[in-house]
Amino acid sequence: QVQLVESGGGLVQAGGSLRLSCAASGRTFTSYTMGWFRQAPGKEREFVAAIRWSGGSTLYADSVKGRFTISRDNAKNTVYLQMNSLKPEDTAVYYCARRGAYSGSNYPPPITDFDSWGQGTQVTVSS
Repeated sequence: QVQLVESGGGLVQAGGSLRLSCAASGRTFTSYTMGWFRQAPGKEREFVAAIRWSGGSTLYADSVKGRFTISRDNAKNTVYLQMNSLKPEDTAVYYCARRGAYSGSNYPPPITDFDSWGQGTQVTVSS
């Protein structure tokens, strides 16, 4: 089982930027697609972005496309989420997760395909 630890959240004004990191333990990190999700108060957890093991293919939710960038450094067992032009509606707890299963090429990828989760990091964007 892999352990995931997110960091980098905080309070930022609208229009600002944050960079989230997710450090993974375990030697199998490089074999898996990794994803970022978020959950705002009173809402369901939603897909934000995903990146394949090689880093050559990425996927984004429409709401963050063009503002957020997912990347990974397999040598450091770390996946990142660079968030620019932040909006108040981006306020949420952000989670990284490992895609341990592949149920198909549906968009967005089913949350049930992700089998390991971090504890989350709070991102608050003030207006």
